[in-house]
Amino acid sequence: MERMLIVPAAGPGSRLGSSVPKVLVPVNGRPMIDHLLELYANAVQRVAVVVHPSAAPAVRDALRTAVDMFVQPEPTGMLDAILLARPAVEVHRPRRLLITWCDQVAIRPETVARIRAATTPPADPPLILPTCRRTEPYTHLERDEAGRIRRILHRREGDPMPPIGESDAGVFDLSLHTYLDLLPQFARDVEQGTRTGERNFIPFIAWLSGRAEVLTIPCADPEEAIGVNTPDELALIERYLQDRSARDG
Repeated sequence: MERMLIVPAAGPGSRLGSSVPKVLVPVNGRPMIDHLLELYANAVQRVAVVVHPSAAPAVRDALRTAVDMFVQPEPTGMLDAILLARPAVEVHRPRRLLITWCDQVAIRPETVARIRAATTPPADPPLILPTCRRTEPYTHLERDEAGRIRRILHRREGDPMPPIGESDAGVFDLSLHTYLDLLPQFARDVEQGTRTGERNFIPFIAWLSGRAEVLTIPCADPEEAIGVNTPDELALIERYLQDRSARDG
């Protein structure tokens, strides 16, 4: 198998004020998960979704395709959610693991194509991710003079943020070795977020950059980095997708 998609989707979507699990919140009339499955249909051969226990029945009923579903009983963070999919990874043994937050529905197909092009065999980088330059960044990749990522600033954890920064786009493509061996090594010693108390995945980027090659590719649009967490962000992304559809024909 070439590639497997992991979607951590255990968030309740409380900031959206939704009565359904976040992954099922409609964006332009379609659940977030439908946008993701369509976006990555040609890039992956298997999908694993990580959900909250209360959301599992609704998500299972809503999905029109077979997926591996895992339950995250406690909100301990994205790192733990991603690692919950390990049983499926060990069974299917994909060459690459593509991870996306469930609300990153604005990623362009061209960005996915660039990830695939950069990982075409024999290329097998430990990690590749798209990044976007944007104002008021939610995360910021701080680089050293050589361009290596040395630290990740995170607004949610109270880090001081630059007015314009380089943000991840909530999409990460890992080699099988990175997922099975290096990510658990990082997880053994990672500290909880100072403000959220969660075990975050994002610091893994800087940790790995000090040990192996981390590639980044630029997004085409800054909106690709915006996750749908609030009603304002939902409205913004809906307009962006509508405008993009009209522009691209």
